[in-house]
Formats: sequence, C-alpha cells, structure tokens
Amino acid sequence: MLKDFNYFAPTQVVFGQQSEEQLPALIRRYGGTKVMIHYGGGSARRSGLLDKVFRMLQDAGIAYVEFGGVVPNPLLSKVREGIGLARREQVDFILAVGGGSVIDSAKAIAYGACYDGDVWDFWDGKGTATAALPVGAMLTIPAAGSEMSSSCVITKDEGMLKRGHNNDLCRCKFVIMNPERTFTLSPYQTAAGATDIMMHTMERYFSKYTDMTLTDALAEALLRTVIHSTFAVLEDPTDYRNRAQIMWASSLSHNDLMECGTEKDFASHRLEHELSGMFDVTHGAGLAAIWPSWARYVMPKHVERFVQFAVNVMNVPNDFGHPQETAAQGIRAVEQFYHAIGMPVNLHGLLGRDITDDEIEALVDKCSRQKTITVGALEVLDWKDMKAIYELAR
Repeated sequence: MLKDFNYFAPTQVVFGQQSEEQLPALIRRYGGTKVMIHYGGGSARRSGLLDKVFRMLQDAGIAYVEFGGVVPNPLLSKVREGIGLARREQVDFILAVGGGSVIDSAKAIAYGACYDGDVWDFWDGKGTATAALPVGAMLTIPAAGSEMSSSCVITKDEGMLKRGHNNDLCRCKFVIMNPERTFTLSPYQTAAGATDIMMHTMERYFSKYTDMTLTDALAEALLRTVIHSTFAVLEDPTDYRNRAQIMWASSLSHNDLMECGTEKDFASHRLEHELSGMFDVTHGAGLAAIWPSWARYVMPKHVERFVQFAVNVMNVPNDFGHPQETAAQGIRAVEQFYHAIGMPVNLHGLLGRDITDDEIEALVDKCSRQKTITVGALEVLDWKDMKAIYELAR
C-alpha cells in the first residue's frame, strides 16, 4: 500500500566552499533588517566564523545583536531569555550559527517572539503557533536535520522534559552549508551526528507502507552513503568530499523526502528524548543505545521489511530459507557499525553504569505522559511496550 503525501520543502539551500559569502544578500532577500545571531558555545567564535558573520553584516549595513549560550538539548530557559531580547531589540530575523540545538532554539525564539502566551504551550499541546519570525541557518554540525525540517525540540528545565513540536512556520528560509566548517568536529560528534542522520531516515524506512520503491531506494542509498562516508571522515577529518556527503544527507534525511509514500514511526526518537532529557546524553548516542532493542522488539511482526534493510543497506547475505535470521543479522550489523564508530548499543554503554528500575519507571512515565499516550506507527507502543524496550536496552 502507498500512502498519499504532501511534500513541502521551502528552504533555500546554498551549499559549498564559498556559500558563506552570500549571507547578507540572503538575509535581505527574506526581509531581515535587524538580526539576532544565535549560537552555542565558544567553537563558532574560536573557528573565526562568528567574526566573519559580524564583519559581513557590518559591511552590508545590516544591524544585529548577539545571543549565545545554547547547550546541547537546548533549554526552555534560554529560549525565554531570547524571546525577551528579540522583543526588546525589535529584531525581525534570527540567524542560527551552529547545529541542531542552536537551530531549534532559534525556531522556538521565533515562535515566542510572535506569541502573547507561554511559548511552552506549543510543546505542551495547549496552543498552536500562527506566526513566527523568519529564521536562517549557517550549519556547522550535520546531524539533527533541523535546517530543513519543520521540527523543533526543546527541553523544559523543570523536570527536564524534552518535547518536539512540528509546524511549517518554523522552517528555515535558507541554510548555508560549507562542509569545511565540519572539519574540526571531534570523532564523537561526527559519529553521533551520523547516527542521528541515519535514524531520521530509518524512522521513515521502517513503515507499514512499502509500495514506494523509489523512496525506499533513495533511503537505502542515503544510509549506505553515510556509513561509507563516516568511516572515511573518521580516518581523514578534512576529507571534503565525504564531509559534503554527510552534510547533505543531514538535510535530506529530515526534510520529509524520505517520508514520501511512507509513514514516520519515530518511536526510537520518542524513547530517546526521555534519555537525553533525564541524563543529558548526546542525542545520537542515545538513539544508538535504544534502536537495536526497539528493532528486536518489533521485528518479528515485520520480518520482510527488516530483511530488505539487512540485504540492501547492511550488505547481509539473504538466507532465503531463514528470513528471520537474515533480519536479525541486519540488526547485529547495525550494532557492529555503532561499535566501530564509537557509539553505544545499550543503556549501560550510554550511561557508563547500570540503569536502575526506578529510572526506567521514570522514563516510561515521561514517554507515555503518565500512561496516557502511545508512540510509534510501524507498531503502536503503549507504556508496557515502552517499558519492555527500555528493559531490553539495559
């Protein structure tokens, strides 16, 4: 069966070594006259990128204000601070310089600057955004895909609740992508980013809608490419060609192209959000720790799909007489890949210790919203299923 779809990807992509030079013209094209430059820690400044951005805007006569300090798993408190600054300074455009955390924080500020209530209403299901400031991005960490997605994930400081909100209003007007800006990423950041990129495609690939063979082929090619390119850049961090493949894959994996004719599942993401919310772990590492257990839990009902993945993506020989074993070997091959790039494959590897029963109960309680909601689409998971997967992942 083929799922009807409505594909919408309005973000202008400016890609390449000279792409940064187009920043002032892009801001003007999308109506910016006073810009909030939003960034994370010191890496953007140490690399010289921020100084270059400031200089280009000054030379172009475009006013700006700085707002740094975004942390991984971006916090609601920082978003609220940014909303106040945006209103006081009357900015009309937000430029995110960084990775997914910075872009998501910028999107949330863009919502809040145009909303009279508490911006958390959108993540709490109490409100729907009807306006947002325009956002652009200069991507430095390919991973989250937020540069071309409608998604925005924020963590509420009180209770460390990590939630996602989707709305086309927050899609970036443009994204500037220079693969050279990723040369200095650590091996761990590179590996975690690659894991996140792949998971955005896998969360759509594992679908009960299996008739869009072209989307399947695109997804399989993206996954194989990221696997190959990750090994290449871990060996040579300045490998421009393979850094470029990973950077472009980041956008394609989460701009809904891989969802055309399928249906996203995102159960692994929902399970992981509670891990990174509670333990402040890197999102990609958390996905690596939870996905194998999710896969083993749902695979027996979807053996054919997992066989296709094992053969076409992970290069597992097809044992036609034992399809379930082929499917299981595909899951093991993913674990071997995670091991090879330094990612964990269970919660002990993620946390460096055993997780407690009480912590699992807390994770289940948060993920199920006190046992009131389900997650997933390939298999709809209730709180008992969530608990079983967390237990498998110990």
